[in-house]
Amino acid sequence: MRKTRYAAAMAAAAALTLTACGGGGGNEGGGGGGGGEEGGGETITIGIKFDQPGLGFDEGGSYSGFDVDVAKYVANELGFSEDQIEWKEAPSANRENLLANNDVDMIFATYSITDERKQTVSFAGPYFVAGQDLLVPKDSDIAGPEDLEGKNLCSVTGSTSAQKIKDQYPGVNLVEQPGYAECVSVMGGGQIDAVTTDDIILAGLAAQEANAGQFKVVGNPFSEERYGVGLPKDSDRCEDINAAITKMIEEGAWEEAITKNTEGADYSFNEELNPPEPEPCA
Repeated sequence: MRKTRYAAAMAAAAALTLTACGGGGGNEGGGGGGGGEEGGGETITIGIKFDQPGLGFDEGGSYSGFDVDVAKYVANELGFSEDQIEWKEAPSANRENLLANNDVDMIFATYSITDERKQTVSFAGPYFVAGQDLLVPKDSDIAGPEDLEGKNLCSVTGSTSAQKIKDQYPGVNLVEQPGYAECVSVMGGGQIDAVTTDDIILAGLAAQEANAGQFKVVGNPFSEERYGVGLPKDSDRCEDINAAITKMIEEGAWEEAITKNTEGADYSFNEELNPPEPEPCA
């Protein structure tokens, strides 16, 4: 299997990453890294999206999705069981504030690593590399962003997807909403022509039972979005999170989580970019 091909490289990457980060434990809470040493009787607060099917989705107090599965795996490696996790909604526009105010310990919320964001927060990972794409009605002939001139396009306030449209496609009428579910709802009503965000997010939205058969992912990605684990600037968990991500990939749990959470969406991740190697900690 493909994961076997990556095992040696990922193990080497983990060793290099730990060296680059300075090694050792030093986790918040006084623990010493993965394997159940940190958690004890403590809890950990993790920010996720509540409105992204297949990634981070609130099903009446039960949370599902790829981001959620990666978060659970990482938390377990840090020593926190699932019942020690407190989940908190992390909308795109609020992620930096949540971390800066220490309202969350970490964020798994399709959070693209960018140099601008690194000025105020830290990142571990990436744990996935997505590509920005378009979701359109089934009968639409839109094939890419170049076809959006003068058309109405929806994205989420504070997202890198929205910013890329502003920077690179100024002729598009950008409509911003607080969540992608709202964008899809508006498109279903005919007020907009397309929704843009990362391909894996769009795949989850298209696969939702309420949307079945109505929309399609164009399949023409025009960016690379490296999903990182958002951390407060002074966090010392980066090296342990990177080691946990590497272990998840090596064990095959990473690919299993992708497959489970995109089932029925006709989605295949980009094998040239995934699984990614976590970057050295700053």
